[in-house]
Amino acid sequence: MQRILLNPPMTLGVLLGVLPGHVLIETTGRRTGKRRRTVVGAYREESTLWVVAEQGTHAGYVRNLLDHPRVRVRLGGGWVPGHAAVLPDDDPQTRLARFGNDRHAGAVRRFGTALLTVRIDLDQPMPGS
Repeated sequence: MQRILLNPPMTLGVLLGVLPGHVLIETTGRRTGKRRRTVVGAYREESTLWVVAEQGTHAGYVRNLLDHPRVRVRLGGGWVPGHAAVLPDDDPQTRLARFGNDRHAGAVRRFGTALLTVRIDLDQPMPGS
């Protein structure tokens, strides 16, 4: 349901730059090898992006980046390559609190079933850094 109803307008919002606190992440499909794009809420710390995956390793993009950790992130009108890592020992609740967006954090906590932290280290400085 989320993939059909929410993702298309959210993707457009990210591409137009009107959805703050969200980015478009591009992973490589673990079985197909095709590019897969997903909108995720993200928190920025210099050249690192933090994501809390609501469904943990059940999320397709998380399974994809476990097999292929090289990703691209849509930032400031362009794509920035990076390396993603799943951090099972990180506390996703504490990480969510650092996002500074209570509405987003509340939605993730309400609908999430297996919260999991993902760290994305970007290959180049983020725009505006």
